[in-house]
Amino acid sequence: MSQNYPIVLSFSGHDPSGGAGIQADIETLTGHHCHVVSVITALTDQDSSNMKKIIPQLPENIIAQARTLLDDMTISVIKIGLIGNDKTANAIAHILESYPDIPVVLDPVLIAGGGKSVSNSALIEVINKDLLPKTTVLTPNCNEARLLTNLETTHDCALALLAQGCDYVLITTADENLKSNQVTNHLYHQQSCLELFNWDRLPHSYHGSGCTLASSIAGLMAHGLEPVSAISEAQNYTWNTLAAAYKTGKGQYNPKRLFWMEAG
Repeated sequence: MSQNYPIVLSFSGHDPSGGAGIQADIETLTGHHCHVVSVITALTDQDSSNMKKIIPQLPENIIAQARTLLDDMTISVIKIGLIGNDKTANAIAHILESYPDIPVVLDPVLIAGGGKSVSNSALIEVINKDLLPKTTVLTPNCNEARLLTNLETTHDCALALLAQGCDYVLITTADENLKSNQVTNHLYHQQSCLELFNWDRLPHSYHGSGCTLASSIAGLMAHGLEPVSAISEAQNYTWNTLAAAYKTGKGQYNPKRLFWMEAG
């Protein structure tokens, strides 16, 4: 029997520890019954604790691979994760310019899970100028939102990011108020706060939670869900992957993205 497997193109880095990056995207999107095609933006030297080094790929190779895929098949959604530097950001923006009708989910990975910065002012400038105007859903955590805007409050950051041209902004706040029993995520659209999502705080630190959330949103949108519904359902999915998370190394826990396979 024929089944509908919408195709999601992921621009993402390779995490050899398997917690984040392209492996997180593939696991999440496979769990959402999508077919994943990928362009690796960077190799990395990282483990479950932190990022040690980024090895960017050549921009011309990124463009060539993406064009090959886009010329061959119908891409439902483009998901962007680790970019790494401004040259890679320019290459991705060049591709998006040619495909304005494909929705884009951008997880602006500016800080690695262990706290290491993976950005600089040149990268942030290209994201703001050339990627945000082409973004359907932006999913920064609170610290990344501050880096992108040089503002402090969640509200001010969200309004500034919307003003740059993206359609929806979901700012996650798991890194804020660590003693709180709840995590509140803020969804903004059309210059106002559309909804607040409250989730019970889980006990650990997690590697690849942002990749999981953004990929889930992309997968659900690929199946035809409107952004607000996809954003809501993706948070529920992500919370469940974290509730079932497991430890592999000395650092953070890994989301169990295929948790539902063991249910019951």
